[in-house]
Amino acid sequence: MNTIKFTAVILILLLTSCVSQKKYAAAHDRAALCETNLKNSQNENSMLEASIANEKNRAKSLEQQLEYFKSTNTNLLERLSDLAVVSKSGAESIKKSLEALNEQNKYIKDLTSSMQRKDSLNLVLVMNLKRSLENFDDEDINIEVKKGVVYVSISDKMLFRSGSYQISNRAEEVIGKIAKIVNDHKELDILVEGHTDNVPISTECMADNWDLSVKRATSIVRLMQNKFNVQPSRMTAGGRSEYLPKTTNETVEGRAKNRRTEIVILPRLDQFFELMEPPTTSLEMEE
Repeated sequence: MNTIKFTAVILILLLTSCVSQKKYAAAHDRAALCETNLKNSQNENSMLEASIANEKNRAKSLEQQLEYFKSTNTNLLERLSDLAVVSKSGAESIKKSLEALNEQNKYIKDLTSSMQRKDSLNLVLVMNLKRSLENFDDEDINIEVKKGVVYVSISDKMLFRSGSYQISNRAEEVIGKIAKIVNDHKELDILVEGHTDNVPISTECMADNWDLSVKRATSIVRLMQNKFNVQPSRMTAGGRSEYLPKTTNETVEGRAKNRRTEIVILPRLDQFFELMEPPTTSLEMEE
């Protein structure tokens, strides 16, 4: 009987112990689950806080951009207002200025084109003159372009006797060839210049080198007019005496080079000055 009771007590104790162990295990599991949920909640809170911070930064950046756009729009509105004022008060002036610029550009283009045509004409003249005068000694005739015009320099020994302004027979041949070419270009003028050395001269017909240089030039002009039909209105005769030498007068050779007649072929002076005169703009006309 006692054995049965003891056994029953043992069984009750064992059953009670098993129940407490299960409750403990269950409680432990619930605690672990709560701790895990807490950690997850903390992580979620951290992520949420970070997300909120990012959103705040984005909001701040958007606010700054909005302020920039507002400022830019204000500046644009002010500039548009200025442009509106200019368009109302200065549009006509701007238009006239642009027209004046266009006129100036056209003038420059026309001037450049005219200068190019003149250079081309000079080249043609030089080639034709050299071809026509190729049988004459280069020491007696020099053809070149200086200061934009064609110069034909002829020594006095080919044209005149020493100290004289009477033209030689050989001179007529030279002048005739030159006259033929200038007659082919009636848009050009001819300037004939007489030059001497510095040796003084004084005769019944000539007072000094001024007289000699001028008389030699007029002799050439008369020959071109009377024998070779060059229009006198195209020609000018002038004397430079000894005051524009090509080289030194200290040597015999130098003085020989300085005694010369130069035929200068150049554009009509009135046309030349018209070409050089800038156009009158609309603004200048109003003033």
